[in-house]
Amino acid sequence: MNNESNKPRLTKEGLKEALKIFEFVRPYRWQFIFGLVLLFFSSSIFMVFPYIIGKMLDVAQGAAVDYDLKTMGVWLIVILVIQGLISYARVMMFATVSEKGTADVRKALYQRLIALPIVFFEKSRVGELVSRLTNDVEKLYNTFYFILAEFIRQTIILVGGIFLLVWMSKNLAGVMLVTFPVIVIGAMLFGRWVRKLSKKRQEMLGETNTILDETLQSIHAVKAFTNEAFERLRYGQANDRVVSVSMRYAQGRAGFAVFVITMLFGALFFVIGYGMYMVQQGQMEAGELVTFVTYTAIIGAAIAGLGNFYTELVGAVGATERVREILRSATEIEERPDTNKPAGRLTGDVIFDNVHFSYPTRPDVNVLKGVSMIIPSGKKVALVGQSGAGKSTIMQLLLQFHHLGAGTIRIDGTDIYEYDLESYRSNFAIVPQEVILFGGSIRENILYGKPDASEAELIEASRKANALDFIRKFPEGFDTVVGERGIKLSGGQRQRIAIARAILRDPAILLLDEATSSLDAESEKVVQEALNNLMEGRTSIIIAHRLATVREVDRIYVLEGGEIVEEGTHESLSAISDGVYSSLAKLQFDLV
Repeated sequence: MNNESNKPRLTKEGLKEALKIFEFVRPYRWQFIFGLVLLFFSSSIFMVFPYIIGKMLDVAQGAAVDYDLKTMGVWLIVILVIQGLISYARVMMFATVSEKGTADVRKALYQRLIALPIVFFEKSRVGELVSRLTNDVEKLYNTFYFILAEFIRQTIILVGGIFLLVWMSKNLAGVMLVTFPVIVIGAMLFGRWVRKLSKKRQEMLGETNTILDETLQSIHAVKAFTNEAFERLRYGQANDRVVSVSMRYAQGRAGFAVFVITMLFGALFFVIGYGMYMVQQGQMEAGELVTFVTYTAIIGAAIAGLGNFYTELVGAVGATERVREILRSATEIEERPDTNKPAGRLTGDVIFDNVHFSYPTRPDVNVLKGVSMIIPSGKKVALVGQSGAGKSTIMQLLLQFHHLGAGTIRIDGTDIYEYDLESYRSNFAIVPQEVILFGGSIRENILYGKPDASEAELIEASRKANALDFIRKFPEGFDTVVGERGIKLSGGQRQRIAIARAILRDPAILLLDEATSSLDAESEKVVQEALNNLMEGRTSIIIAHRLATVREVDRIYVLEGGEIVEEGTHESLSAISDGVYSSLAKLQFDLV
Protein backbone atom coordinates (compact mmCIF):
# COMPACT_ATOMS: atom_id res chain seq x y z
CA MET A 1 0.00 0.00 0.00
CA ASN A 2 1.39 3.40 -0.94
CA ASN A 3 1.40 5.60 2.12
CA GLU A 4 2.43 8.62 0.10
CA SER A 5 -0.93 8.67 -1.64
CA ASN A 6 -2.70 8.79 1.71
CA LYS A 7 -0.90 11.90 2.89
CA PRO A 8 -3.05 15.00 3.24
CA ARG A 9 -2.43 17.61 0.57
CA LEU A 10 -3.15 21.29 0.71
CA THR A 11 -5.44 21.82 -2.28
CA LYS A 12 -7.42 24.94 -3.16
CA GLU A 13 -10.69 23.16 -2.41
CA GLY A 14 -9.35 21.76 0.86
CA LEU A 15 -8.11 25.17 1.97
CA LYS A 16 -11.43 26.77 1.06
CA GLU A 17 -13.28 24.12 3.07
CA ALA A 18 -10.85 24.46 5.99
CA LEU A 19 -11.41 28.21 6.20
CA LYS A 20 -15.09 27.54 6.95
CA ILE A 21 -14.05 26.28 10.38
CA PHE A 22 -13.17 29.90 11.19
CA GLU A 23 -16.90 30.53 11.61
CA PHE A 24 -16.27 29.32 15.16
CA VAL A 25 -13.64 32.07 15.56
CA ARG A 26 -16.03 34.80 14.37
CA PRO A 27 -17.43 35.54 17.87
CA TYR A 28 -13.85 36.19 18.99
CA ARG A 29 -12.66 37.91 15.80
CA TRP A 30 -11.53 41.12 17.55
CA GLN A 31 -9.31 39.16 19.93
CA PHE A 32 -7.95 37.29 16.89
CA ILE A 33 -7.27 40.47 14.91
CA PHE A 34 -5.70 42.19 17.93
CA GLY A 35 -3.56 39.09 18.48
CA LEU A 36 -2.33 39.27 14.87
CA VAL A 37 -1.44 42.94 15.29
CA LEU A 38 0.47 42.16 18.48
CA LEU A 39 2.14 39.26 16.68
CA PHE A 40 3.39 41.63 13.97
CA PHE A 41 4.80 44.07 16.54
CA SER A 42 6.32 41.26 18.59
CA SER A 43 8.07 39.76 15.57
CA SER A 44 9.29 43.19 14.41
CA ILE A 45 10.70 44.02 17.84
CA PHE A 46 12.42 40.62 17.95
CA MET A 47 14.36 41.56 14.80
CA VAL A 48 15.77 44.64 16.59
CA PHE A 49 17.75 42.60 19.14
CA PRO A 50 20.54 41.36 16.80
CA TYR A 51 20.95 44.91 15.47
CA ILE A 52 21.39 46.40 18.97
CA ILE A 53 23.80 43.62 20.02
CA GLY A 54 25.90 44.26 16.90
CA LYS A 55 26.02 47.99 17.62
CA MET A 56 27.03 47.31 21.23
CA LEU A 57 29.95 45.23 19.92
CA ASP A 58 31.01 48.10 17.64
CA VAL A 59 30.87 50.50 20.60
CA ALA A 60 32.93 48.08 22.71
CA GLN A 61 35.58 48.08 19.95
CA GLY A 62 35.73 51.88 19.95
CA ALA A 63 33.62 52.64 16.89
CA ALA A 64 32.45 56.25 16.68
CA VAL A 65 28.69 56.27 17.46
CA ASP A 66 26.40 58.69 19.27
CA TYR A 67 25.53 56.33 22.14
CA ASP A 68 27.51 54.56 24.86
CA LEU A 69 27.10 51.02 26.14
CA LYS A 70 25.09 52.10 29.18
CA THR A 71 22.50 53.94 27.11
CA MET A 72 22.21 51.07 24.66
CA GLY A 73 21.86 48.61 27.54
CA VAL A 74 18.97 50.68 28.91
CA TRP A 75 17.37 50.60 25.48
CA LEU A 76 17.77 46.85 25.37
CA ILE A 77 16.07 46.42 28.76
CA VAL A 78 13.19 48.71 27.75
CA ILE A 79 12.69 46.81 24.50
CA LEU A 80 12.78 43.48 26.40
CA VAL A 81 10.08 44.72 28.80
CA ILE A 82 7.91 45.96 25.91
CA GLN A 83 8.47 42.68 24.06
CA GLY A 84 7.45 40.72 27.16
CA LEU A 85 4.24 42.71 27.66
CA ILE A 86 3.29 42.42 23.99
CA SER A 87 4.03 38.67 23.98
CA TYR A 88 1.91 38.17 27.12
CA ALA A 89 -1.03 40.05 25.60
CA ARG A 90 -0.60 38.16 22.31
CA VAL A 91 -0.60 34.76 24.03
CA MET A 92 -3.73 35.68 26.01
CA MET A 93 -5.54 36.87 22.88
CA PHE A 94 -4.81 33.66 21.01
CA ALA A 95 -5.60 31.59 24.12
CA THR A 96 -9.06 33.21 24.28
CA VAL A 97 -9.67 32.46 20.61
CA SER A 98 -8.36 28.89 20.77
CA GLU A 99 -9.94 27.81 24.07
CA LYS A 100 -13.38 29.28 23.42
CA GLY A 101 -13.34 28.56 19.69
CA THR A 102 -12.44 24.88 20.09
CA ALA A 103 -14.93 24.53 22.96
CA ASP A 104 -17.61 25.79 20.54
CA VAL A 105 -16.39 23.29 17.94
CA ARG A 106 -16.65 20.43 20.46
CA LYS A 107 -20.15 21.45 21.53
CA ALA A 108 -21.36 21.87 17.94
CA LEU A 109 -19.78 18.57 16.93
CA TYR A 110 -21.30 16.69 19.87
CA GLN A 111 -24.70 18.30 19.35
CA ARG A 112 -24.66 17.32 15.68
CA LEU A 113 -23.27 13.84 16.40
CA ILE A 114 -26.02 12.76 18.79
CA ALA A 115 -28.66 14.12 16.39
CA LEU A 116 -27.45 12.00 13.46
CA PRO A 117 -29.50 8.97 12.34
CA ILE A 118 -28.65 5.49 13.54
CA VAL A 119 -27.41 4.48 10.08
CA PHE A 120 -24.52 6.95 10.44
CA PHE A 121 -23.27 5.07 13.51
CA GLU A 122 -23.76 1.72 11.79
CA LYS A 123 -21.42 2.87 9.03
CA SER A 124 -18.85 4.46 11.35
CA ARG A 125 -16.55 3.02 13.97
CA VAL A 126 -16.95 4.41 17.47
CA GLY A 127 -13.18 4.82 17.86
CA GLU A 128 -13.07 6.94 14.70
CA LEU A 129 -15.89 9.19 15.91
CA VAL A 130 -14.23 9.63 19.31
CA SER A 131 -11.01 10.50 17.49
CA ARG A 132 -12.81 13.27 15.63
CA LEU A 133 -14.07 14.70 18.90
CA THR A 134 -10.65 14.50 20.54
CA ASN A 135 -7.64 14.26 18.23
CA ASP A 136 -9.04 16.25 15.30
CA VAL A 137 -10.42 18.99 17.54
CA GLU A 138 -7.09 19.05 19.39
CA LYS A 139 -5.37 19.70 16.05
CA LEU A 140 -7.72 22.61 15.49
CA TYR A 141 -6.88 23.88 18.98
CA ASN A 142 -3.16 23.74 18.21
CA THR A 143 -3.82 25.51 14.91
CA PHE A 144 -5.76 28.36 16.50
CA TYR A 145 -3.42 28.68 19.47
CA PHE A 146 0.08 27.94 18.21
CA ILE A 147 0.63 26.74 14.65
CA LEU A 148 -1.15 29.55 12.79
CA ALA A 149 0.46 32.26 14.95
CA GLU A 150 3.92 30.72 14.64
CA PHE A 151 3.52 30.24 10.88
CA ILE A 152 2.72 33.95 10.48
CA ARG A 153 5.50 34.88 12.91
CA GLN A 154 8.13 32.84 11.07
CA THR A 155 6.97 34.31 7.76
CA ILE A 156 7.39 37.85 9.12
CA ILE A 157 10.83 36.97 10.49
CA LEU A 158 11.88 35.36 7.20
CA VAL A 159 10.75 38.27 5.01
CA GLY A 160 12.01 40.91 7.44
CA GLY A 161 15.31 39.10 7.97
CA ILE A 162 16.05 38.81 4.26
CA PHE A 163 15.23 42.50 3.78
CA LEU A 164 17.62 43.48 6.61
CA LEU A 165 20.41 41.25 5.25
CA VAL A 166 20.15 42.78 1.80
CA TRP A 167 20.09 46.25 3.38
CA MET A 168 23.21 45.51 5.45
CA SER A 169 25.32 43.88 2.72
CA LYS A 170 24.11 42.84 -0.73
CA ASN A 171 27.27 40.80 -1.41
CA LEU A 172 27.18 38.78 1.81
CA ALA A 173 23.39 38.42 1.55
CA GLY A 174 23.81 36.98 -1.93
CA VAL A 175 26.32 34.40 -0.67
CA MET A 176 24.00 33.45 2.21
CA LEU A 177 20.87 33.22 0.05
CA VAL A 178 22.63 30.99 -2.47
CA THR A 179 24.03 28.49 0.03
CA PHE A 180 22.25 28.57 3.35
CA PRO A 181 18.57 28.03 2.40
CA VAL A 182 19.52 25.10 0.14
CA ILE A 183 21.32 23.42 3.03
CA VAL A 184 18.46 24.11 5.46
CA ILE A 185 15.88 22.65 3.06
CA GLY A 186 18.14 19.63 2.56
CA ALA A 187 18.34 19.17 6.32
CA MET A 188 14.53 19.34 6.55
CA LEU A 189 14.13 16.63 3.90
CA PHE A 190 16.80 14.50 5.55
CA GLY A 191 15.12 14.98 8.91
CA ARG A 192 11.73 14.00 7.49
CA TRP A 193 13.20 10.73 6.21
CA VAL A 194 14.67 10.02 9.65
CA ARG A 195 11.28 10.76 11.27
CA LYS A 196 9.63 8.25 8.92
CA LEU A 197 12.05 5.59 10.10
CA SER A 198 11.33 6.57 13.70
CA LYS A 199 7.58 6.23 13.08
CA LYS A 200 8.14 2.86 11.41
CA ARG A 201 10.13 1.70 14.42
CA GLN A 202 7.32 2.77 16.76
CA GLU A 203 4.80 0.86 14.65
CA MET A 204 6.96 -2.27 14.84
CA LEU A 205 7.27 -1.85 18.60
CA GLY A 206 3.48 -1.49 18.73
CA GLU A 207 3.15 -4.85 16.96
CA THR A 208 5.36 -6.55 19.54
CA ASN A 209 3.33 -4.97 22.34
CA THR A 210 0.13 -6.20 20.69
CA ILE A 211 1.47 -9.75 20.60
CA LEU A 212 2.53 -9.46 24.24
CA ASP A 213 -0.88 -8.10 25.26
CA GLU A 214 -2.80 -10.76 23.31
CA THR A 215 -0.69 -13.56 24.75
CA LEU A 216 -1.07 -12.42 28.35
CA GLN A 217 -4.79 -11.73 27.92
CA SER A 218 -5.32 -15.21 26.47
CA ILE A 219 -2.75 -17.09 28.55
CA HIS A 220 -5.28 -19.82 29.41
CA ALA A 221 -5.90 -20.51 25.72
CA VAL A 222 -2.15 -20.45 24.98
CA LYS A 223 -1.46 -23.08 27.63
CA ALA A 224 -4.57 -25.13 26.89
CA PHE A 225 -3.51 -25.47 23.23
CA THR A 226 0.19 -25.85 24.17
CA ASN A 227 1.14 -22.98 21.88
CA GLU A 228 3.97 -21.55 24.00
CA ALA A 229 6.53 -22.37 21.29
CA PHE A 230 4.37 -20.79 18.60
CA GLU A 231 3.97 -17.59 20.65
CA ARG A 232 7.72 -17.47 21.39
CA LEU A 233 8.42 -17.72 17.66
CA ARG A 234 5.83 -15.07 16.81
CA TYR A 235 7.16 -12.64 19.45
CA GLY A 236 10.76 -13.33 18.43
CA GLN A 237 10.04 -12.61 14.76
CA ALA A 238 8.33 -9.36 15.68
CA ASN A 239 11.37 -8.31 17.72
CA ASP A 240 13.69 -9.20 14.83
CA ARG A 241 11.69 -6.85 12.61
CA VAL A 242 12.08 -4.13 15.25
CA VAL A 243 15.85 -4.62 15.27
CA SER A 244 16.00 -4.44 11.46
CA VAL A 245 14.09 -1.15 11.32
CA SER A 246 15.99 0.20 14.36
CA MET A 247 19.33 -0.33 12.66
CA ARG A 248 18.13 1.55 9.57
CA TYR A 249 16.89 4.27 11.92
CA ALA A 250 20.30 4.40 13.64
CA GLN A 251 22.00 4.69 10.24
CA GLY A 252 19.67 7.53 9.33
CA ARG A 253 20.37 9.37 12.59
CA ALA A 254 24.12 8.92 12.10
CA GLY A 255 23.89 10.20 8.52
CA PHE A 256 21.77 13.14 9.64
CA ALA A 257 24.35 14.05 12.29
CA VAL A 258 27.13 13.97 9.67
CA PHE A 259 25.00 16.10 7.33
CA VAL A 260 24.33 18.72 10.00
CA ILE A 261 27.97 18.92 11.09
CA THR A 262 29.54 19.00 7.64
CA MET A 263 26.96 20.77 5.47
CA LEU A 264 24.90 22.98 7.75
CA PHE A 265 27.74 24.21 9.92
CA GLY A 266 30.03 24.23 6.89
CA ALA A 267 27.72 26.66 5.11
CA LEU A 268 27.46 28.81 8.24
CA PHE A 269 31.25 28.90 8.65
CA PHE A 270 31.59 29.79 4.95
CA VAL A 271 29.30 32.79 5.42
CA ILE A 272 31.18 33.81 8.59
CA GLY A 273 34.54 33.39 6.83
CA TYR A 274 33.47 35.55 3.92
CA GLY A 275 32.12 38.12 6.35
CA MET A 276 35.44 38.21 8.23
CA TYR A 277 37.18 38.85 4.93
CA MET A 278 34.86 41.82 4.39
CA VAL A 279 35.65 43.07 7.93
CA GLN A 280 39.36 42.73 7.17
CA GLN A 281 38.90 44.72 3.96
CA GLY A 282 37.02 47.44 5.84
CA GLN A 283 33.78 46.73 3.99
CA MET A 284 31.91 45.81 7.20
CA GLU A 285 32.18 46.41 10.96
CA ALA A 286 32.64 43.46 13.31
CA GLY A 287 29.34 44.25 15.01
CA GLU A 288 27.56 44.22 11.67
CA LEU A 289 29.04 40.77 10.97
CA VAL A 290 27.71 39.47 14.29
CA THR A 291 24.32 40.96 13.47
CA PHE A 292 24.41 39.45 9.99
CA VAL A 293 25.32 35.97 11.24
CA THR A 294 22.61 36.17 13.90
CA TYR A 295 20.03 37.12 11.28
CA THR A 296 21.27 34.25 9.10
CA ALA A 297 20.73 31.76 11.94
CA ILE A 298 17.29 33.23 12.63
CA ILE A 299 16.33 32.95 8.95
CA GLY A 300 17.57 29.35 8.83
CA ALA A 301 15.43 28.50 11.84
CA ALA A 302 12.47 30.29 10.22
CA ILE A 303 12.84 28.24 7.01
CA ALA A 304 12.97 24.99 8.99
CA GLY A 305 10.04 26.13 11.14
CA LEU A 306 7.93 27.04 8.11
CA GLY A 307 8.45 23.55 6.70
CA ASN A 308 7.31 21.91 9.92
CA PHE A 309 4.40 24.30 10.39
CA TYR A 310 3.29 23.75 6.81
CA THR A 311 3.08 20.01 7.52
CA GLU A 312 1.07 20.76 10.66
CA LEU A 313 -1.26 23.07 8.75
CA VAL A 314 -1.85 20.38 6.10
CA GLY A 315 -2.71 17.96 8.92
CA ALA A 316 -5.05 20.56 10.41
CA VAL A 317 -6.79 20.94 7.03
CA GLY A 318 -7.38 17.17 7.02
CA ALA A 319 -8.73 17.30 10.58
CA THR A 320 -10.97 20.22 9.60
CA GLU A 321 -12.40 18.22 6.71
CA ARG A 322 -13.23 15.29 9.01
CA VAL A 323 -14.89 17.62 11.51
CA ARG A 324 -16.79 19.44 8.77
CA GLU A 325 -17.99 16.11 7.40
CA ILE A 326 -19.92 15.50 10.60
CA LEU A 327 -21.14 19.09 10.82
CA ARG A 328 -22.48 18.82 7.23
CA SER A 329 -24.25 15.49 7.82
CA ALA A 330 -28.04 15.70 7.90
CA THR A 331 -29.65 15.03 11.27
CA GLU A 332 -32.69 12.81 11.80
CA ILE A 333 -34.94 15.88 11.82
CA GLU A 334 -33.44 17.26 8.61
CA GLU A 335 -33.92 13.92 6.82
CA ARG A 336 -37.62 13.72 7.70
CA PRO A 337 -40.53 15.01 5.61
CA ASP A 338 -41.62 18.54 6.42
CA THR A 339 -44.19 17.44 8.99
CA ASN A 340 -44.40 18.49 12.60
CA LYS A 341 -47.55 16.98 14.08
CA PRO A 342 -47.25 16.79 17.90
CA ALA A 343 -47.72 13.22 19.02
CA GLY A 344 -49.04 14.07 22.46
CA ARG A 345 -49.97 11.05 24.54
CA LEU A 346 -50.60 8.19 22.11
CA THR A 347 -53.17 5.49 22.90
CA GLY A 348 -50.92 2.87 21.28
CA ASP A 349 -52.97 1.35 18.43
CA VAL A 350 -50.21 0.01 16.16
CA ILE A 351 -50.72 -1.22 12.59
CA PHE A 352 -48.03 -2.66 10.29
CA ASP A 353 -49.29 -2.68 6.69
CA ASN A 354 -47.22 -4.69 4.17
CA VAL A 355 -43.89 -3.44 5.56
CA HIS A 356 -40.72 -4.17 3.57
CA PHE A 357 -37.27 -3.21 4.79
CA SER A 358 -33.55 -3.63 4.08
CA TYR A 359 -30.78 -2.09 6.17
CA PRO A 360 -28.91 0.72 4.36
CA THR A 361 -25.65 -1.07 5.18
CA ARG A 362 -26.99 -4.29 3.56
CA PRO A 363 -29.39 -3.14 0.83
CA ASP A 364 -29.28 -6.51 -0.96
CA VAL A 365 -30.70 -8.39 2.05
CA ASN A 366 -34.48 -8.16 2.55
CA VAL A 367 -34.98 -8.28 6.32
CA LEU A 368 -38.77 -7.77 6.33
CA LYS A 369 -40.92 -9.03 3.45
CA GLY A 370 -44.46 -7.71 3.60
CA VAL A 371 -45.06 -7.80 7.37
CA SER A 372 -48.63 -6.91 8.39
CA MET A 373 -50.00 -7.04 11.93
CA ILE A 374 -52.40 -5.22 14.23
CA ILE A 375 -51.55 -4.45 17.87
CA PRO A 376 -54.56 -2.94 19.70
CA SER A 377 -54.04 -0.38 22.44
CA GLY A 378 -53.19 -1.83 25.85
CA LYS A 379 -52.57 -5.35 24.53
CA LYS A 380 -49.49 -7.52 24.97
CA VAL A 381 -48.03 -8.93 21.76
CA ALA A 382 -45.01 -11.25 21.43
CA LEU A 383 -42.68 -11.62 18.46
CA VAL A 384 -41.20 -15.10 18.25
CA GLY A 385 -38.74 -16.62 15.80
CA GLN A 386 -35.16 -17.65 15.16
CA SER A 387 -32.33 -15.12 15.27
CA GLY A 388 -32.31 -12.98 12.14
CA ALA A 389 -36.06 -13.39 11.53
CA GLY A 390 -36.61 -9.60 11.84
CA LYS A 391 -37.94 -9.23 15.38
CA SER A 392 -35.51 -6.53 16.57
CA THR A 393 -35.86 -4.76 13.21
CA ILE A 394 -39.58 -4.28 13.90
CA MET A 395 -38.73 -2.49 17.15
CA GLN A 396 -36.13 -0.32 15.41
CA LEU A 397 -38.67 0.69 12.78
CA LEU A 398 -41.20 1.57 15.47
CA LEU A 399 -38.62 3.86 17.05
CA GLN A 400 -37.97 5.38 13.60
CA PHE A 401 -34.29 4.43 13.67
CA HIS A 402 -34.65 3.64 9.95
CA HIS A 403 -36.99 4.47 7.07
CA LEU A 404 -39.23 1.85 5.55
CA GLY A 405 -38.50 0.42 2.15
CA ALA A 406 -42.21 0.03 1.41
CA GLY A 407 -45.50 -0.14 3.27
CA THR A 408 -46.65 1.92 6.23
CA ILE A 409 -46.68 1.86 10.00
CA ARG A 410 -49.55 3.75 11.63
CA ILE A 411 -50.11 4.52 15.28
CA ASP A 412 -53.52 5.87 16.29
CA GLY A 413 -54.37 6.02 12.60
CA THR A 414 -51.49 8.33 11.61
CA ASP A 415 -48.36 7.44 9.64
CA ILE A 416 -45.52 7.49 12.17
CA TYR A 417 -43.38 9.74 9.94
CA GLU A 418 -45.97 12.52 10.19
CA TYR A 419 -45.38 12.93 13.92
CA ASP A 420 -42.84 15.27 15.45
CA LEU A 421 -39.94 12.92 16.20
CA GLU A 422 -39.16 13.98 19.76
CA SER A 423 -42.77 13.96 20.98
CA TYR A 424 -43.32 10.66 19.15
CA ARG A 425 -40.38 8.86 20.78
CA SER A 426 -41.38 10.21 24.20
CA ASN A 427 -44.24 7.69 24.06
CA PHE A 428 -41.82 4.74 24.02
CA ALA A 429 -39.64 2.98 26.56
CA ILE A 430 -37.39 0.00 25.90
CA VAL A 431 -35.95 -2.63 28.20
CA PRO A 432 -33.18 -4.38 26.23
CA GLN A 433 -31.59 -7.77 26.74
CA GLU A 434 -28.17 -6.27 27.51
CA VAL A 435 -28.81 -3.29 29.77
CA ILE A 436 -26.08 -0.67 29.53
CA LEU A 437 -26.16 1.78 32.40
CA PHE A 438 -24.32 5.07 32.58
CA GLY A 439 -21.35 5.26 34.92
CA GLY A 440 -23.05 7.50 37.50
CA SER A 441 -25.30 6.64 40.43
CA ILE A 442 -28.42 4.46 40.57
CA ARG A 443 -30.46 7.64 41.02
CA GLU A 444 -29.06 9.19 37.84
CA ASN A 445 -29.70 6.03 35.83
CA ILE A 446 -33.33 5.72 36.91
CA LEU A 447 -33.98 9.46 36.46
CA TYR A 448 -32.73 9.14 32.87
CA GLY A 449 -36.31 8.06 32.08
CA LYS A 450 -37.69 11.31 33.54
CA PRO A 451 -35.02 13.79 34.70
CA ASP A 452 -37.50 16.06 36.51
CA ALA A 453 -39.16 13.28 38.54
CA SER A 454 -39.70 13.81 42.26
CA GLU A 455 -38.14 11.68 45.00
CA ALA A 456 -41.52 10.04 45.63
CA GLU A 457 -41.85 9.09 41.94
CA LEU A 458 -38.30 7.71 41.98
CA ILE A 459 -39.03 5.52 45.02
CA GLU A 460 -42.38 4.32 43.63
CA ALA A 461 -40.82 3.37 40.27
CA SER A 462 -38.08 1.44 42.09
CA ARG A 463 -40.67 -0.36 44.22
CA LYS A 464 -42.72 -1.42 41.18
CA ALA A 465 -39.52 -2.65 39.52
CA ASN A 466 -38.71 -4.82 42.58
CA ALA A 467 -35.51 -2.81 42.91
CA LEU A 468 -36.15 -0.80 46.08
CA ASP A 469 -35.07 -3.53 48.49
CA PHE A 470 -31.63 -4.17 46.98
CA ILE A 471 -31.05 -0.44 46.45
CA ARG A 472 -31.66 0.31 50.12
CA LYS A 473 -29.23 -2.43 51.13
CA PHE A 474 -26.37 -0.44 49.60
CA PRO A 475 -24.71 1.95 52.11
CA GLU A 476 -25.20 4.88 49.70
CA GLY A 477 -28.68 3.81 48.58
CA PHE A 478 -29.77 5.61 45.43
CA ASP A 479 -26.42 7.44 45.34
CA THR A 480 -24.50 4.17 44.84
CA VAL A 481 -22.19 4.46 41.85
CA VAL A 482 -22.88 1.62 39.42
CA GLY A 483 -19.48 1.75 37.68
CA GLU A 484 -18.73 1.77 33.97
CA ARG A 485 -21.69 0.27 32.05
CA GLY A 486 -23.16 -0.84 35.41
CA ILE A 487 -20.40 -3.37 36.05
CA LYS A 488 -20.81 -3.18 39.86
CA LEU A 489 -24.35 -4.54 39.66
CA SER A 490 -25.53 -8.05 38.84
CA GLY A 491 -27.47 -8.77 35.64
CA GLY A 492 -30.79 -8.95 37.49
CA GLN A 493 -30.10 -5.71 39.32
CA ARG A 494 -29.25 -3.92 36.08
CA GLN A 495 -32.46 -5.22 34.49
CA ARG A 496 -34.55 -3.92 37.40
CA ILE A 497 -32.85 -0.52 37.19
CA ALA A 498 -33.77 -0.44 33.49
CA ILE A 499 -37.36 -1.42 34.34
CA ALA A 500 -37.57 1.31 37.00
CA ARG A 501 -36.33 3.78 34.40
CA ALA A 502 -39.04 2.62 31.99
CA ILE A 503 -41.75 2.79 34.70
CA LEU A 504 -40.71 6.34 35.54
CA ARG A 505 -41.02 7.29 31.87
CA ASP A 506 -44.62 5.98 31.86
CA PRO A 507 -44.64 5.11 28.15
CA ALA A 508 -47.70 4.53 26.00
CA ILE A 509 -45.87 1.74 24.15
CA LEU A 510 -43.39 -0.59 25.84
CA LEU A 511 -40.71 -2.54 23.96
CA LEU A 512 -39.15 -5.55 25.69
CA ASP A 513 -36.22 -7.08 23.83
CA GLU A 514 -35.58 -10.46 25.46
CA ALA A 515 -35.40 -8.71 28.81
CA THR A 516 -34.97 -11.91 30.89
CA SER A 517 -33.09 -14.25 28.55
CA SER A 518 -29.66 -13.77 30.18
CA LEU A 519 -30.80 -14.18 33.80
CA ASP A 520 -30.78 -17.14 36.13
CA ALA A 521 -34.09 -18.67 37.27
CA GLU A 522 -34.29 -16.74 40.56
CA SER A 523 -33.46 -13.38 39.00
CA GLU A 524 -35.81 -14.07 36.09
CA LYS A 525 -38.74 -14.60 38.44
CA VAL A 526 -38.17 -11.27 40.21
CA VAL A 527 -37.59 -9.40 36.95
CA GLN A 528 -40.65 -10.98 35.32
CA GLU A 529 -42.82 -9.75 38.21
CA ALA A 530 -41.42 -6.27 37.66
CA LEU A 531 -42.11 -6.54 33.93
CA ASN A 532 -45.71 -7.54 34.61
CA ASN A 533 -46.11 -4.38 36.71
CA LEU A 534 -44.58 -2.37 33.88
CA MET A 535 -46.78 -3.86 31.11
CA GLU A 536 -50.03 -3.29 33.01
CA GLY A 537 -52.37 -0.98 31.08
CA ARG A 538 -50.08 -0.19 28.16
CA THR A 539 -49.33 -1.53 24.67
CA SER A 540 -46.43 -3.96 25.03
CA ILE A 541 -44.38 -5.59 22.29
CA ILE A 542 -42.19 -8.44 23.52
CA ILE A 543 -39.34 -10.23 21.81
CA ALA A 544 -38.70 -13.57 23.46
CA HIS A 545 -36.74 -16.75 22.89
CA ARG A 546 -38.00 -18.28 26.13
CA LEU A 547 -41.60 -19.09 25.26
CA ALA A 548 -42.47 -19.45 28.94
CA THR A 549 -42.38 -15.65 29.20
CA VAL A 550 -45.05 -15.16 26.49
CA ARG A 551 -47.66 -17.74 27.50
CA GLU A 552 -49.97 -15.06 28.89
CA VAL A 553 -49.73 -12.49 26.07
CA ASP A 554 -52.80 -11.57 24.02
CA ARG A 555 -51.27 -12.51 20.67
CA ILE A 556 -48.12 -14.12 19.32
CA TYR A 557 -46.65 -13.42 15.88
CA VAL A 558 -44.17 -15.99 14.60
CA LEU A 559 -41.58 -14.65 12.16
CA GLU A 560 -39.47 -16.69 9.80
CA GLY A 561 -37.22 -15.23 7.09
CA GLY A 562 -38.71 -11.75 7.49
CA GLU A 563 -42.32 -12.91 7.13
CA ILE A 564 -45.12 -13.65 9.60
CA VAL A 565 -45.84 -17.33 9.16
CA GLU A 566 -48.13 -17.87 12.16
CA GLU A 567 -50.20 -15.84 14.60
CA GLY A 568 -52.43 -16.62 17.54
CA THR A 569 -52.35 -17.39 21.25
CA HIS A 570 -49.97 -19.80 22.94
CA GLU A 571 -52.67 -22.46 23.14
CA SER A 572 -53.86 -22.13 19.53
CA LEU A 573 -50.34 -22.12 18.09
CA SER A 574 -49.23 -25.05 20.25
CA ALA A 575 -52.16 -27.05 18.89
CA ILE A 576 -50.78 -26.89 15.33
CA SER A 577 -48.80 -30.13 15.32
CA ASP A 578 -46.48 -29.27 12.45
CA GLY A 579 -46.32 -25.50 13.10
CA VAL A 580 -43.19 -23.44 13.65
CA TYR A 581 -44.31 -22.30 17.11
CA SER A 582 -45.32 -25.82 18.08
CA SER A 583 -41.86 -27.09 17.13
CA LEU A 584 -40.20 -24.40 19.24
CA ALA A 585 -42.56 -25.15 22.13
CA LYS A 586 -41.82 -28.86 22.03
CA LEU A 587 -38.11 -28.17 22.21
CA GLN A 588 -38.51 -25.87 25.23
CA PHE A 589 -41.41 -27.46 27.13
CA ASP A 590 -40.81 -31.06 26.03
CA LEU A 591 -44.41 -31.27 24.82
CA VAL A 592 -45.63 -34.52 23.24
